[in-house]
Amino acid sequence: MDTHRAQRDRIASGQGFIAALDQSGGSTPKALKLYGVDGSAYSNEAEMFGLVHRMRERIVTSPAFGKGGRVLGAILFERTLEDSFDGEEAARYLWERQQVVPFLKIDKGLADEDGGVQLLKPIPGLDALLSRARAKGVFGTKQRSVIKANNAVGIAAVLDQQFELARQVLDAGLVPIIEPEVDINAPDKAAIEVELRNGLLERLDRVDPATPVMLKLTLPSVDGYYAPLVAHPSVLKVVALSGGYSREEANARLARNPGVIASFSRALTEGLSAQQDDAAFDAALDASIESIYRASIA
Repeated sequence: MDTHRAQRDRIASGQGFIAALDQSGGSTPKALKLYGVDGSAYSNEAEMFGLVHRMRERIVTSPAFGKGGRVLGAILFERTLEDSFDGEEAARYLWERQQVVPFLKIDKGLADEDGGVQLLKPIPGLDALLSRARAKGVFGTKQRSVIKANNAVGIAAVLDQQFELARQVLDAGLVPIIEPEVDINAPDKAAIEVELRNGLLERLDRVDPATPVMLKLTLPSVDGYYAPLVAHPSVLKVVALSGGYSREEANARLARNPGVIASFSRALTEGLSAQQDDAAFDAALDASIESIYRASIA
């Protein structure tokens, strides 16, 4: 069996969740601060990214990370693709050493809000990036848009852009994670989710089930609301972002949505600290992974 097929089977049938380790330039300072590393520890972007890479490396090389196969996949930041974990190329380390399927965040951030949504910024050099990612053993990609208001035109624009990009990713031999995040603080969140689900189902019907996509969605206001997406033949897996919820709240909501698994970032690293010794760090990470795993298989 080739690697891509083995990775697809792991995502499709494995029990566990996807770790989001793709903090970008905008989110890294906050992630480091929560980890106990404030801005005084670095003086430029290169030093900042070096520090967050050490945090990621500490996570993925911890005995807790590979224990029991609870982590199915991990989403990497583009810089990480050129970096290493324990002396091996990052993506190859994840798959060959941990049986964790590597994904790559390919978006370049969000455009300014317009029509109640934030579309993706242009992604220059995308074809070359996808080719490089495939050569390094990456299985799939992730690209995040944000929906903040129940504006049908805006939501349609988000989905059209996401699915157009997904087609480019599929043509490159990778599996796209389509991520139209709904702001958890939107006053009309439940109404947005009605429009979003309808729009997703309409577009998924035009996707060949032989080349399925993945979806990364905000946990819905109505429990089980995304069940039709979970069951759709053109969807490999539906994963959920924590979206600003605490780990406890995100896990509780996730457990009420059968078939949806976690793809948490901040909720995963909650409670981890640069000041912890290895024993304390590994114990905290193990507890975090176990709780998210349990919620994902509920």
